[in-house]
Amino acid sequence: MVHLAKYIVVTGGVVSSIGKGITAASIGRILRSYGLSVTAIKIDPYLNWDSGTLNPYQHGEVFVTDDGMETDLDLGHYERFLDSDLPGEANITTGKVYLSVINKERSGDYLGSCVQIIPHITDEIKSMIRGIADKSGAEVVLVEVGGTVGDIEGQPFLEALRQLRNEEGHENVMFVHVTYVPYLRAAGEFKTKPTQHSTKELRSTGINPDMIICRSEMPIDSSLKKKIAHFCDVEEEAVVNAPDASSIYEVPLVLDSENVGEYIVKRIELDVEGGADLKEWRKIVESLMIDEPVVTVGIVGKYVELEDSYISIREALRHAAAHLGIRVEIEWISADDNFSVDELRHLDSILIPGGFGERGISGKLDAVRFALQEKIPIFGICLGMQCMVIEFARLNGMEGANSTEFNQDTPYPVIDMMEEQKRIRKMGGTMRLGSYECRVREGTLAHEAYGEELVTERHRHRFELNNEFRDELEDKGLVISGTSPDEFLVEIVEIRDHPWFLGCQFHPEFKSRPNRAHPLFVSFLKAAFENRES
Repeated sequence: MVHLAKYIVVTGGVVSSIGKGITAASIGRILRSYGLSVTAIKIDPYLNWDSGTLNPYQHGEVFVTDDGMETDLDLGHYERFLDSDLPGEANITTGKVYLSVINKERSGDYLGSCVQIIPHITDEIKSMIRGIADKSGAEVVLVEVGGTVGDIEGQPFLEALRQLRNEEGHENVMFVHVTYVPYLRAAGEFKTKPTQHSTKELRSTGINPDMIICRSEMPIDSSLKKKIAHFCDVEEEAVVNAPDASSIYEVPLVLDSENVGEYIVKRIELDVEGGADLKEWRKIVESLMIDEPVVTVGIVGKYVELEDSYISIREALRHAAAHLGIRVEIEWISADDNFSVDELRHLDSILIPGGFGERGISGKLDAVRFALQEKIPIFGICLGMQCMVIEFARLNGMEGANSTEFNQDTPYPVIDMMEEQKRIRKMGGTMRLGSYECRVREGTLAHEAYGEELVTERHRHRFELNNEFRDELEDKGLVISGTSPDEFLVEIVEIRDHPWFLGCQFHPEFKSRPNRAHPLFVSFLKAAFENRES
């Protein structure tokens, strides 16, 4: 039987960073509450093959899927909102499309043809989208097109999606355009002109939006919606307002109150019984909105000026706080040269996130020493865990201990690159990426948190705890509470005489969900709360 999916394409206009990802994820959440199976695709029109080497200041964090693809952070939103694991191929980039077409051309697939944007590139895009839809078996496929309508690099994708609508049929494909309606304080009114222009730009590509979702600072009234419907040629009920919300998890409830689900179900003829049931989601949102008691966490990192660099960690902390019935307040502390431990004294707990490169390392090491001496709960993730090992070694007689990432000549290379990684030269190919099993040792903090012996977690790193120093570190009191099943690679470290000192080589934040907080984050915040109370 041929699998027939329905497609919802989400485009953005007026400005970037408007919230297309959250909007698409929220639509997905609403459709899931009808009992439909939903998957999501993020199209990034840049030429990079993946997000792995992009600067976090420009694109936010790199999200890692179970199958080891480094992707756009929107895939993280999709996984959290849809509560499902997406494949790496769900992040389509111009780089992947062109590389595939060029490889086909080189192997003679287009013999005799002059290879062009249309039909070869557009056909490849459609083939990738349909391939993901077929593999997932989902009833609804969300396709978010990154960037803004009018961007030159996005044009082949819009053309491919226009063709997709014609080929799949009008009742199987719909377009949702997310725009921004600015409020001019001087004039005291909202302006719809940018939305009109952006819709006109989209229509010039041959795509007429079926629904316009208007982002705004404050709610807009029905007369404004009427005006947008009239000038942009969409039905009045298909003009939806999504004003700024205090939590991203509120957005599905906001869109549901505007009957977005009902309209979509009708427009693409989805086979559902009854309405959307967002009762469980509403409960989650309420638990995320608790005001007190408050627990403070200081995140000591090098990209703290842009919160999006650590978006999955921020969300994982919020999920864990909601699970415990507390509120988490995050303080972003730069680990750079002007770092001082005085910035940590008032905190209930400290978290050191992952990262690459030497900048900010001394600040992170100072933070570890402070947490050890002052007995403050501290959680180290990836590079954060490596900093914990380095500082522990230095405080226990291994003077000058370091990672070979920062000092090739250190007398105690307690962190080193794995032998098989040293032989790989390509930047994107030298990492341990994706989901790996971890065996958790009984009688440890980690085991108490997980409550099970074998867990799977996602990785993104080149360097590991150096096995040559493993016995020596253990003799000095470092507890290795998690390893790969063959016990060769160290996954989790902790120490005993401390309220909560735990570092993990993997990224637990990527598996946290609003309805299923990650056990390590829950355990960490519980310790932070107990520290505050005492």
